[in-house]
This record gives sequence, structure tokens and C-alpha cells, in this order.
Amino acid sequence: MNAFLSNPQLRRYLWPVAGLLLLLLINLIISPEFFNLTFKDGRFYGSLIDVLNRAAPIALLAIGMTLVIATGGVDLSVGSVMAIAGAVSAYLIVSGVDSLTVIIAGGLAAGLVGGMINGLLVGYMNIQPIVATLILMVAGRGVAQLINEGQIVTFQHEAFSFLGTGYFLGLPFPIILVIITFVLVQLLMRRTALGLYVEAVGANASASRYLGINARAIKLSVYCLAGLCAALAGMIAAADIKGSDANNAGLWLELDAILAVVIGGASLMGGRFSLVLSIIGALIIQTLTVTIIMSGIPPKFNLLIKASAIILVLLMQSPRFQQQLSSLMLWRKRHG
Repeated sequence: MNAFLSNPQLRRYLWPVAGLLLLLLINLIISPEFFNLTFKDGRFYGSLIDVLNRAAPIALLAIGMTLVIATGGVDLSVGSVMAIAGAVSAYLIVSGVDSLTVIIAGGLAAGLVGGMINGLLVGYMNIQPIVATLILMVAGRGVAQLINEGQIVTFQHEAFSFLGTGYFLGLPFPIILVIITFVLVQLLMRRTALGLYVEAVGANASASRYLGINARAIKLSVYCLAGLCAALAGMIAAADIKGSDANNAGLWLELDAILAVVIGGASLMGGRFSLVLSIIGALIIQTLTVTIIMSGIPPKFNLLIKASAIILVLLMQSPRFQQQLSSLMLWRKRHG
């Protein structure tokens, strides 16, 4: 245990993992059948599977958001990009396009364009990230509404619907997509120099330029990756309901994605990041939502409880708070 606590790399996992385990324990007390898993017709069923499935869009957004925050930025537009990607895919389907490859490519292209716009504004126009992405956050949802002509577009496409409702290896396919995306991005960040460049730009953009790192290109690339992740989440959301709702698709999920990354211990100032901890943060948010529902607490208290729990997790991660807590415990021990 002492070896674990003395290792800074491992200690980063302590409070996020502890928070997730605490929520799971509360669910076990409230509803003992929470951990029950059944396997029927080649599929796993249970509350844990539901939590993982519902956390998939947030996890995908958190993967992209982690890289953006690591460069010292933030992306408020990912929810709107979700809506645009879902609208583009739905438009292609209702227009008679049957090729799944074309439909998915269209949605991903929409996300890539959104990410490029953000990356160009932040990286090359030197506009503050919160302002640059706020533009697409507002305008993007309007674009999605224009594509849908102000309507909720429904469709029937079995292959595309598989993205949101299908199963693979007994698990909901959105979970598989999160795993694939995580592995690919993790390999890209940790097995190539790109991850070091991202951390260098976030830690000190000026110094990274002197080292020959093209900070503008790095920022453009991470915003493009965030756009692709958001597009994938948007297509999952559209496939799940077999329709595109430009008004509600991805609404406020950008805040959950930012919270997931922050709960994972990433600094909003940029620098060091961990995709694993961001995924854990996404699971904490979704598990907390399920915990509130299963506890029977009136819905009007949901947001307040959620915010309080998140503040508690963040406080426990704060080095200053930990220092003050240790000092208090030491004082009580001496005077107790």
C-alpha cells in the first residue's frame, strides 16, 4: 500500500477509482440485484451493462475532450457536433443512401469539419478556445436543425441502427466502439510522439515552439480528433432512437465530458493527461445518475446531488485539500 501511495503515477488513480467503487457500493446497498448479470440469447443483461452502455457517448466525448484539455483548451461544441453528425447520417438515409460506409463516412466527415473549424480558430487565429468553440456550440445546433428542416427525422436502416442497438460478443455495440476508439487513441498517444507533443503544447506552448513543435498543427489535430469522437457519439445516439433530434441530441453532454476529464484528474491548464482516468470519470457520472434514480430521490434534487457529489470528488483530488485534511487529522491525533 505504501508503495502504491508513494508512486505519483499510481496515486492519480486512487480517488477516481475510490469514488467509482463507493458509488457501486451504494448501489449494492440500495439494490442488491444491481450486480446481477444474466446471459440470454447470446447477450449479457443487467444494470452494470446498462451503465456501460449509457456511458458510451460521454466516454467517447471524454476521449476527445481529454486531448483538447491537455493542450490547454476546451471544446464546448461537441454536443452540437453530435447533433450535426446524427442529422447528416439521418439525411443520407432518408435520401435513399443504403451504403453503411457512405452513411458513417458522412457523419464522420461532419465531425471532422467541425473539429477543423475549431482547430483553425484556436490554433491559427489565436481565438480563446472557450469563445471559438462557443460559436460552433450555438451555430452547430442551428445547422443540424437546418439539415433536419426543423423536424425530428426518423429512419429505418438495420445496419446503421446496429451502431446504437446491436450486440457484439454479448455486449452492446456502443461499448465495443468505445473500447476500439480508446485503444486506437491510446496507441496513437502513447506509442507515437504525438502524445508527448500534446503534453508539451499544453504545459508550455511557447517553449514547445522553440523545440520545433508546431503547436498550431497539434491543436488542430486534437480538435479534429475531438470532432471525430463527437461524430461517433452522435451517430450512436441517432442509431439508438432511429432518428435525429437536432434540439436534444447531445444537449449539455459537453459539460459531462469536461467533468469526466476533470474528475479523472486532468488540469484545465493543460499538460499531463490520462485517457483511462477520463473513462473512469465518465463511468462515475453515469453511475451517479443511476444511483440517484435507483435511490428514489425526487427528480428535482438530481442536479443538486450530482453537483455536490462531483464537488466532493474534486475536493478529494485537490492537493491543497488533502494537505489541509492531513493537517486536521494530525491535529486531532495530537489533541484527541
